Order: sequence, then C-alpha cells, then structure tokens
Amino acid sequence: MTAADTWFAVLPDGDAALPAAQELRRRAARSITHASGRLWLVGDWPDGWVTAAEAGPARLAVIGRCPVTADGLAVGLQHVRRVDEMEQAVRGLAGSFYVVASIGHRVAVRGSASGVRQVHHARVGEATVAASTTDALAALTGARYDEQALALRLLSAPPPYPLDARSVWRGVETVRPHDCLVIEPDGRARTRRWWTVPEPELPAAEGAHAVRRALEAAVGSCTAAAGGTISADLSGGMDSTSLCFLAARDDKARLVTMRWASRDAGNDDTAWAERAMTELPAAEHVVADGDRAPFWYSGLTDVTDTGGEPGPWARDAARISALTQWMTERGSRLHMTGGGADELFTALPHHLHDYIRSHPLAALARLRRQRAAFREPLWPVLRALADRSTFNQWLATWADGLTGPHPSLSGKAHAPPLSWGDELRMPVWATPDAVRAARDALREAAGADAEPLARQRGQHMALVCVRAGAFGVACTDRLTAAGGLEYAAPFLDDGVVEAALSVRVAERNAPGRYKPVLVDALRPILTAGVLDRSTKGDYSTEFHHAVRRNRAELLDLFDGSALARAGLIDETAFRAELLAVHLSPHRLASALDTTLGCEIWLRARGQGAARTGVPAHDQAGDEEGHRDGTAAGTARLRAAGDGGSR
Repeated sequence: MTAADTWFAVLPDGDAALPAAQELRRRAARSITHASGRLWLVGDWPDGWVTAAEAGPARLAVIGRCPVTADGLAVGLQHVRRVDEMEQAVRGLAGSFYVVASIGHRVAVRGSASGVRQVHHARVGEATVAASTTDALAALTGARYDEQALALRLLSAPPPYPLDARSVWRGVETVRPHDCLVIEPDGRARTRRWWTVPEPELPAAEGAHAVRRALEAAVGSCTAAAGGTISADLSGGMDSTSLCFLAARDDKARLVTMRWASRDAGNDDTAWAERAMTELPAAEHVVADGDRAPFWYSGLTDVTDTGGEPGPWARDAARISALTQWMTERGSRLHMTGGGADELFTALPHHLHDYIRSHPLAALARLRRQRAAFREPLWPVLRALADRSTFNQWLATWADGLTGPHPSLSGKAHAPPLSWGDELRMPVWATPDAVRAARDALREAAGADAEPLARQRGQHMALVCVRAGAFGVACTDRLTAAGGLEYAAPFLDDGVVEAALSVRVAERNAPGRYKPVLVDALRPILTAGVLDRSTKGDYSTEFHHAVRRNRAELLDLFDGSALARAGLIDETAFRAELLAVHLSPHRLASALDTTLGCEIWLRARGQGAARTGVPAHDQAGDEEGHRDGTAAGTARLRAAGDGGSR
C-alpha cells in the first residue's frame, strides 16, 4: 500500500481480533471503535468518506459516495436490533458505498451490488478480518500470490464468474457482490445474501421512469457534497453526454467536461460531442487533441501503481494520469464516467435464447433482422437456439475450448453468442501450464454446481458484464484517488442497476432504436439533437496507432518478463504476435490488455521469479495450434512445482 491509498479494515468485536488490531493500528491513520471500546474500523481515508452513526450500543457506517448525514443515518439505525436488519437503515440511499454494522457484538459488512465496492477477507490468527482492498489483507497476512488465479486473469480480468470471488492472493477471499459478510465475536465468519437481481418484468415505458429517478439521484450524489467543481467525460456518446446534462442542472456545482479527440476522422463521436458542448455553455470544456492526448499503451515502463489488482486499466495508464492532473488542476474533486450504460441498456444476443421461448413470433422477427444485418447462417443459429445446456455444462464445455480461434474470428460460419457467456480464449502466448491452470479452475467450478446469476441467459449476461465493468471502475478509481480525484460511474450505482435490470430484457432493444430505455428516460432532460444519435464510435484506429507508436516500449516491457519467469507466458510467442504485420484489435486487444495488467502487477510486487502453484503436467496432448512455452520457463516451473494450485 502507498501513503495515498484509501482503505479500511473491519474487525470483529471480540478478543480474537486483538493481534490483528495491534498490527492494523500501527499501519492506519484513522480508527473507529465498537461500543465495547474495541477497534472496529481502521484504515486511511479522506474527510467525508466515512459517515458513522450510533444508536445506543449499535454502530453503523456508510463508506463511500453517499449524501447521507450522521444524523440521518442514526434515525434509520434506531429501529435496527440485529446486523441482519442493517439494510433497513440504508434503504433508498443513493450513491456507491459500503455498509458496515456493529450490533450485539456481531459485525456485518457488504459492498455494492454492482461490485464497484467489494469486500475481501482473510484469517489473521483466530479472527476473520474484512477489508476494502486485497493488498491490505495480503500485507497483513504476508500472503503470496496465487499462480492459478493469475493465470485466470490472463483469460479475463476480472476472472469469469463464478471464479470472480477468487483473489490473486493466497488466503484472501472476495465476497460476492450480492453477499454480506457476518463476523462473530470469536472471529468466525459466514456470508448471507443481501441483494437479489430483480426479475426483468417491467415494460420499457414504466422502467424508463424508474431509470430516470435513479439516475438523477446517482448524479445528485456526485454533485451533492457542497457543490464545488466536478468533471465528467464528454465523448459524444449517449452515456457520458447524459451525465453531463444531468450534472449541469445542479447550479451548486461547476462542471468541467473532458474529451479525448479521436485520431480517426470517420469517428462521429467528435461531431456529437461538439453538438453537446454547444448546449452546455456554462461548463468548461477540455479537449485533448491528437498532439496532447497520450496514446494507449504509453508510459507503461514507468507505471508502479496498479490499481490493487491485475486489471484492464494498463492500456489507459497514461491517460488516467493525465486526466487526474488536468481535472484536479481545474479544481475537480470527482470525475464521472459513462461506464456501465452499455451493459444495462443493450440486450446482448444471449437474450434471444430466452425470448424465442417466451415470445416466439417476436423473437423470430428479431432474428431475421439480425441475420440480415450480420449475414449469420441459419443452421448454426438454430442449433444455438435449441441448446439446453445448463450453466455448469456450459462452463465445462468452455473449459475444453480455451485455445484456438474464437468462433467470431475463425472465418467460418457461426451463430451469435446465445449461450451463458462469451467463451473467451487464453492468449496465444499463454504457456500450456497456464492454460491448464485456467482450464482446471473452470472445470472445478463446473463440478461445484455453481448457479447462474439469473434464470434467464440475457439477464445473467447483463449482470456478468455489469460486474466486469465495475471491476474496471474500481481499479481506475484507486489510481485517480491517489491523485486526489474520485472516479465515479453513476450508471453502476445500485439504484440505477436495480432499475435498469428490472426492465424486460428484450425491451432493452427495439428495432431501429439505440438504447431505447435510456433515451426515453432522459427525453425530458436531453435535447432532441442529442437524443437522435443511433451510432456508437469505433476506436480500432486508436488501437493501431497506439501499438505502432509504442511497439518498442511494449517489447522492452516484456524483455525479461515476470510472467515468463513465472512460467505463465511464452515471451517469444508474445513478441511474434506484437511484431505481426497485420494486427487485429478484435483478436489482440483483449489478450494484450489482460497480459499487460498481470505483467505490471507482478513486476510492481517484485515477484517475477518462478513460483509454485501452477500445476506441472506433461506437455503431450495439448491442443494443436496453441504455442508451447519456452523450454527454460517450463522447466523452471516444473522444478519448482509443488502441486499447490487450488
């Protein structure tokens, strides 16, 4: 942890917590006690980040972005008698926050349903200690990183559900966003569900009203802290533009907008952003043109702060740093991003599997339009629609196909994704042992009979995507917060997530309309000139420019790769891909982003030596077409291997 980190830990109300309390008190700048006088909350946080209330011996804290006052919280706490009832005291609060309660010597802590605020826990002696960051617990327990968990992050960051609760640190676990951690006085802990994804039953018209109210409250929680200056992206897209117009309605807050000019003359984000700027005359507009804006993948050899977890943020590291500097120079205390709206207001193709069973005629009409637009072959589509695989059967099938080209990139006729998820592939530079580690983890999850996040495939996928987006926002927030700028995604506030996911999945799309629920929700607020947009900007040109510009730096970064020394990637294969004449952003970008996140994270912790934990197996029988690891790296891995993967 750095001195600039914002973090907190939660301790049980019993003697079992004394060893952890003594160590944490030494590391922390702030603390709050239980009614018993024992240490309850400890950490380092800015003024206004924690709002705590008392009602007799009961204690309740809201931690994060929320306009509630201590007095208001105390009123809600008066009727709460057990930690199981703490949601009664915070029901209806807007924002993005943790909730922590200490009542009757029992402790409960939960994050947000979206996953922007996540709770982690570990055993310290006889006590379970919860914290807002995994590295706080890793530092407390002396944990080593988990190679299998790191291999999973080469596949996806965060790891795919249901493996997203697996921390990259051994002995540190993550509480699922829908669960609450309850800690007993003796240090034992259990989880209980506090949130359930809503049934998508509301018609679009009714849902739009609920979305507008929730989004107004979410943006209001950003502008509420005594006004001041806040900033927001203004890319020209519907999502960020909506937030800017909502923020501009609050006359107590000064608005600064931020736009990264596209290097692609054909990207119409520019025209739409300029149109929106003319309708926001009171705001200060900052535009980073091609000469001023850092390229993606710039400055990575100098990155030391990693956002806490290996994540997809690495591509934008230089821009995150520039954004933080430029916005804080203009007095901004909080920056809003439109992240989360795509996930909430666009129905992915997976929903057609459900829709064909509930509304066959309407689904067939939608399929015909989609097939005509994307030239999808009939028989693969029919086979995908007829598939009745359970979630666990799908996981097992995915585990068997982690290598080779993705169907969408194979050049063969294929159906749109209609299963339980997008069957991602391991990077072609992943070693056979890294592939096996990820495959074993998926197979283990399939054998554990994990439940999908929702009964309907479309709703399940929406929530999977929400949580993936939330992870990226949390990582970015940690990076900007170190420079004094909070990073907020109002679309991922729980109130907005709940309202959006309550809308019928199929009605989140409509023929000839773009994000119809969001457009209808904002019609009383945005002008017709902004609402009329039905396109989304493409940034593949940015990728090509960035890789060409920074290819040498990327190759230098992986010269003596920490991941290669750990036996997880083949450095030669990585270099070959990056030096290819024709780079495909659709094939390379995701794999490059996850690999960069893992590489920088591992280097920052000085843990690039060969490690134990990734299972060592015989190389024979690997799928044809997947690259072998370097002989030296694989030999080192096997020599060190102790079979300790979980």
